[in-house]
Amino acid sequence: MSGQPSVAVASAPVLHKTAGGNSAYHNFNNDFAHVQDPNERRRLALAEIDKAPFGWYHVRACVVAGVGFFTDSYDIFAVGLLTTMLGIVYWPTKGSMPTNSDTAIKVATSGGTIVGQLGFGALADIVGRKRMYGLELIVIIFATLAQSLTSNSPSVNIVGVIIFWRVIMGIGIGGDYPLSSIITSEFATTKWRGAMMGAVFAMQGMGQLGAAIIMIIVTAGFKESLLTSKTYASCQGVCGVAVDKMWRTLIGFGAVPACIALYYRLTIPETPRYTFDVARDVEKAGDDVAAYMAGKASGDSVDEVARAKGRIAGEEVMTVPKASFKDFISYYSKWKNGKILLGTAGSWFLLDVAYYGVSLNTPIILQTIGFSGGPTVYKQLMNTAVGNLIVVLAGAIPGYWVSVATIDVFGRKPVQFMGFIILTILFCIFGFAYTKLSNHGLLAIYVLAQFFFNFGPNTTTFIVPGECFPTRYRSTSHGFSAASGKLGAVIAQAAIAPLRTRGAKKGATGRAASPWLPHVLEIFALFMFLGILTTMCIPETARKTLEELSGEDESRDVHDEESDVREISKEPGVEEKIAA
Repeated sequence: MSGQPSVAVASAPVLHKTAGGNSAYHNFNNDFAHVQDPNERRRLALAEIDKAPFGWYHVRACVVAGVGFFTDSYDIFAVGLLTTMLGIVYWPTKGSMPTNSDTAIKVATSGGTIVGQLGFGALADIVGRKRMYGLELIVIIFATLAQSLTSNSPSVNIVGVIIFWRVIMGIGIGGDYPLSSIITSEFATTKWRGAMMGAVFAMQGMGQLGAAIIMIIVTAGFKESLLTSKTYASCQGVCGVAVDKMWRTLIGFGAVPACIALYYRLTIPETPRYTFDVARDVEKAGDDVAAYMAGKASGDSVDEVARAKGRIAGEEVMTVPKASFKDFISYYSKWKNGKILLGTAGSWFLLDVAYYGVSLNTPIILQTIGFSGGPTVYKQLMNTAVGNLIVVLAGAIPGYWVSVATIDVFGRKPVQFMGFIILTILFCIFGFAYTKLSNHGLLAIYVLAQFFFNFGPNTTTFIVPGECFPTRYRSTSHGFSAASGKLGAVIAQAAIAPLRTRGAKKGATGRAASPWLPHVLEIFALFMFLGILTTMCIPETARKTLEELSGEDESRDVHDEESDVREISKEPGVEEKIAA
């Protein structure tokens, strides 16, 4: 032993690092393991997500969410083809189902969707995004397969059973809206968040395209049987059996893409924003960032002791307000917050009145303007399917992808304004000049309307609610906005669209079968005009972080100011100076 006195060396704080990470998938958690303040660690970790360069993990998130929307759209918009074929099979002497039955089947999905949007939206804020994601696809798969196996019986009407399963399917579809939107937005880079969310929603167009293609395939497959009858009313025997097989194949195929996406949805990690802001699990949130970048289901290398300490620290010092019913009321009772919810919900409601009013009735509109006739059942069904395909390819799909390409450049609010203005003009022309336009002119306007629905409010009403609300209420608020939209769809289908047949004479065909269609289109023009007004209530969200948009950064700034005041007040002589 030497005679030198021993020097006590303070031990450095233990850094709770996590395993994993490489040049392709950076481990952001370890970058900030030395940061003790949970608020600062949250800020740094979320900043890395916001600034991350666009990579394969972003593509993967879009594909997993987008396949679900493909399924949703396929199932929703195949209903026009479904009711046409059900009318042939189960009303053999008439060839079409009663208007009330047709309307009830179309409204059923929207009714179930409202329940799913509100229920899944609220639960995703309460129990987490990860726990709910995938459950909605299970519901969709089960209800879709059950629907395709449904049949008539002496004690059960086919319409009632179809309605039941479409309500259940609608609940699953409704859950997909808030979940896919907020999961995509919370994982997205700020620069391309609009394009990512738009790409997910654009899969609706691909779903419509898929339904049209499958309809063409099954129609071609049963060509010989369908050629045996000239009209829907005479389609019996082998023709009726063929159509019965066709609608079951068309509906059942909707479960296939959902089955493909199910595994990936069930294994997606929890969003770091939810883990930070709602669960307050600081250590787990950092690990989940790394898990997302690496394509893993969740981080599994968090030290449980460190995690428990992080939770305690998060509960004590996190500046983001905790979710509660009292805080929810307090937040939305402020006009600056309440008007945004009014803007998102109101715009979606007004849009869907017109959008679903025309889109679910595409086969009827095509028939009315003379684009789905033919000398045989085969030609009639094939022309209807091809007409759907033309509308989707010429209008819907280009509209979706133009939105994806420009939404982060032009901004959400200008695109929505432009869409509502142009749609108001188009529906005015469609309605007031209906009797003066040729069939080709009407088809051109209809295609243009589909384009500006999607390069306009149909896309922006999905994107904005997923960005502008705080994490603790983001899913609930998106679900409420989406449910408002589907309420508009129900009103359009149950109250407005049936008016088209008012005054029609028995046995009338073509335009004479829908004498009130011009007035229905004029009503839709009014709703599009009102959408211009509600758009004024929404903020511009392009190129801003989710925390900036929701005001969650403000709470941190207030906390920092209060901390600075407390530190200054502790300095010697400060209290005496204040007292003097």
